[in-house]
Amino acid sequence: MQAGLGRIVLYTKRIEEMTDFYCRLFGYHRIQLPGDRIVELSPASQGIPILLHAAAKGQKEGQACVKLVFDVKDVIAFTTVAADKGYPFGPIHKGDGYAFANRKDPAGNSVSVSSRFTIQTSH
Repeated sequence: MQAGLGRIVLYTKRIEEMTDFYCRLFGYHRIQLPGDRIVELSPASQGIPILLHAAAKGQKEGQACVKLVFDVKDVIAFTTVAADKGYPFGPIHKGDGYAFANRKDPAGNSVSVSSRFTIQTSH
């Protein structure tokens, strides 16, 4: 039996700030059914949906060992535009043939933009 990653759930006390962050920076669209507590952020083209779920009263945000990595062709150009929108990233790091930069989303989750694209292999 095989299953692919279908969505990511982020627990947050900052639903509106998180929606703004992912929609403005990464082109996601908000979907919320009447009466549903979950806000679905759907990618504009390719990518994985992000579900925003209200965090429980005692639940801490940004504590999971997870980083959301968004593929971009030009890290410098993306981070420049992000800073202009009020979301500055940290320094740009160089890897073996790629670059990346990091920041936190409004709930404290690690977010990265990277020009390293996943190598597809056949099984």
